Amino acid sequence: MDNRSDFLDFAINTAKKAGKLQMKYFGNISSIKKKSTNIDLLTDADKESESFIINQIKSYYPTHSILSEEYGQTDNHSKYRWIIDPLDGTTNFVHKLPIFSVSMGLKKNNQTICAVVYNPAANKCFYAEIGKGSFLNDEKIKCSVNSSLSESLLVTGFPYLHDKKYDLSFEIFKKFYDRTRGLRRLGAASLDLCFIAMGRFDGFYEFALEPWDICAGVLIAQEAGAQVSDWNNAIWPESGERILATNGYIHKEMVKILSNKIYKIFY
Repeated sequence: MDNRSDFLDFAINTAKKAGKLQMKYFGNISSIKKKSTNIDLLTDADKESESFIINQIKSYYPTHSILSEEYGQTDNHSKYRWIIDPLDGTTNFVHKLPIFSVSMGLKKNNQTICAVVYNPAANKCFYAEIGKGSFLNDEKIKCSVNSSLSESLLVTGFPYLHDKKYDLSFEIFKKFYDRTRGLRRLGAASLDLCFIAMGRFDGFYEFALEPWDICAGVLIAQEAGAQVSDWNNAIWPESGERILATNGYIHKEMVKILSNKIYKIFY
């Protein structure tokens, strides 16, 4: 990318350094804590990565606000706010599966202006700035051009809470599975969105996510040509309550299924 902003350079450098910290622990974890459930995990790698990122932001941009998964929110009443997931895919990380990332997005006046998602295990750095396209390790990336659901490979995820929505989500999974070339469940929403951006997947849907799960990944997907919306094609909720991201060609087909009245419990 030509003329990268100082914000983006900072985010790339910070994410890569945080990823290097994580790799010290990868395959060598001595402490695991459970949060909301047996599969909602927290490690020293999460905490150290997050502390490093937050300290970097406070050092370079002390007036900026911050929202991070473990740290919570620091509201400095700034027009700039960093949305951070210091380690997306902790369960994968704990089980030595190299599908996890550092995710950093920067919002200005509530619009995401730059984003980085870095997978240190594979040394893959996805990044984007608004209006400048999306990149993987300095190579420009674009979404796929598959034009029908039947030719598509999708990716999704499932929440920690096992309730009525959770049970019904497997009905949705089956509908898509029957109409596509398959679905994958990788366990890191930030990377799912980046894989939409690079054309590895054609569509992604999920519910019960959080802002830090999707902030950076959405901009990377959009700048690569993705269409991103709520399940019913309304504006996607930044809360992460529901999200649909596709290459654009299969968006209407996916919306038709996800907006069916039998799934009204999700809205």
